[in-house]
Parts: sequence; C-alpha cells; structure tokens
Amino acid sequence: MHVPDGFINAPVSVAAGVAAAAAVAVSLRGARRELDERTAPLAGLVAAFIFAVQMLNFPVAAGTSGHLLGGALAAILVGPYTGVLCVSVVLLMQGILFADGGLTALGVNITVMGVVTVVVAYAIFRGLLWILPPTRSSVTAAAFAGALLSVPASAAAFTALFAVGGTTDVPLGKVLTAMVGVHVLIGIGEAAITAATVGAVIAVRPDLVHAARGLTTPLKLRVDGALVDAPAAAAPAAAAGSTGSTKKVWATGLVTALVLAGFVSFYASASPDGLEKVAADKGFDEKVEDHAAAGSPLADYSVKDVDDARLSGGLAGVIGVGVTVAAGTGIFWAVRRRRGDELTATSTPGSASTSTSAR
Repeated sequence: MHVPDGFINAPVSVAAGVAAAAAVAVSLRGARRELDERTAPLAGLVAAFIFAVQMLNFPVAAGTSGHLLGGALAAILVGPYTGVLCVSVVLLMQGILFADGGLTALGVNITVMGVVTVVVAYAIFRGLLWILPPTRSSVTAAAFAGALLSVPASAAAFTALFAVGGTTDVPLGKVLTAMVGVHVLIGIGEAAITAATVGAVIAVRPDLVHAARGLTTPLKLRVDGALVDAPAAAAPAAAAGSTGSTKKVWATGLVTALVLAGFVSFYASASPDGLEKVAADKGFDEKVEDHAAAGSPLADYSVKDVDDARLSGGLAGVIGVGVTVAAGTGIFWAVRRRRGDELTATSTPGSASTSTSAR
C-alpha cells in the first residue's frame, strides 16, 4: 500500500509528515524502555525481515496482489514503539533506494502503514490477551487477529486522508468500499504470516518476543495419576535455558530474509497491489507523479545494467536487506545506548550524594 507522490495534495502530505515525525519522536523515546542488549540487534533484523517479506506479493483476487505491511509483526516481536521505528526504517529505505512510495508521501506512508497498523494491531492483541488464557497459543491467536484487522484499518486511514487531500474527484464511498474490501483479503495473508512468524520465534526463544515476556506455562508433574504444578524452585532452571545468546536466532533470521529477498521474491505475484488496483479502477492513478528517486540504480527493485531479471531482482533484494539491517541495527543500538547514558547520569548524582552523606 505504498502511496506514491500525487495521490494526496501538498498541505495534507505536509500535515501527515508532521504527524509522522511526531510519532517517530515519541517512538524513539518509548523504544528506550523496550530495547536492551538482546533486542536492539533483533529490532534491526525485524526491519530487514519486513523489507524482505514485502517483496513477496501474493495473489488475493483476480488481477490483484497484496504484501505484508509488518506493523503487527514488529509490534509483537519488539514492542509497539520500536515497531513504529522498524516500519519507518523500511519505508525510508524503500523510498530513497528503490523508488517505492513517494518521497513527499513518506509521512503519509509512515502514518498509514506504520503508526495505524501498530496502534490497531497492538491494541487488539493486548485486548485479546487480557481475555484469553496466558498461553503461547493465545499469543499466536491474538497476533493473527491483530494483524488481520490492522490492514483494513490502514486502508480506511488512507481513505480518510484521501477524503481530505485527494487530488482526484472520486466518490469516497466507492474508494472506501474498494480499499477496505481488498485489504480485508490482504489482511488474511498478513495475519497468516504474522502468526506463523510469531509462533516460530515463541517456539524456540519466547524470551525474545516482547509481547510474550513473562508468559510461562507451569511445568506439570504426574503425582498419583494426577497432574500438579511443579515446585516453584524448578522455574529458574527452566527460565535460564530459554535465555542466552541471540547469535543463532539473528543468523537464522538474516539468512531467511536474504533467501526470501534474493531468491523467493522472483516468484512473487506481478499483479498490482490493492492500492494500485483501486487507483486504476477508480481513475486516480492518473495523478501519479514521477518519483524523485526514479534514477536510482536500485529503482523498482532491480540493479541497473544487470540484464538478467532474476539476478537483477535478487541482487537488489539482498542489497536492500543488508542496508536495512545495517541502518536499523545502528539506529536501535544508538537508542539503546542513549537509554544507558541516561540511566548512568541519573544514578551518578544519587551515588555522589550518598557518598557525601556518609562522610
């Protein structure tokens, strides 16, 4: 649902840009509480994984495709504030390097694809976990529901912006119906990908899933034919086995992202995505403006001067994953270090006063 330049007028694009900048600023502050030594590099990996999976358009209807938006997945894996930053990094890389999503529409895209999806998905996810039993399957089910509903919510948010600042006179009821209708179908694919990914990570390292922290399944012992909770003393040992180095998880995730972007993406659907299809059907695709980065050597997810389509697309995907993971990891480490510096600055005066009092 990458909005190109020309769909939304300048005043509304600027307003959306201001809103997106404010959301990113709030998220930078909130991410300091979410990130630690283990999750900072994983947040960069989540951004790269979202980039890779967004290259895999899947068919949802005749002549229409969809792709992952990623807000729900990021929010559940690394937290809502960090999730907004993950999607923002992906959209920035796509707009600058690959001419995907307009540069003047970057604020619109961050608001619609990042902020709205994260807020809606995480609110639904947390609401369902409050009702459901605290189990891993509940986390997966809640992730499915949150992801499913976040996509049509994002489509509705775009329609709202189009209602205020659309550059084409199109009946808004028809735009809303078409956008929400096709994105409900895309939401099913989003939900399946999100639930499968969250479930896979929970199965091997539940401690690395932000939304599953503190979620434990009591160890059961059979005593006289009945199942009873194991003694509490057994819990630390079990917990210790679930923590540790993230290198294996990080390497596995990075290899997966590289394979998806570098190889599997060649087999993605070539049909227009939901927004492109609706724009063509309703006639406002004529307002699309040339992308400022159209001359980029990686524009349209291909490498300039590489004639083989499979090789060109694969190289572009690999480069995109590499750049995104590097940029994301650098940003999240900087955010994490800023928190550490603040904690040090906060604790130092207290320590000094305590030392003075002792004297």
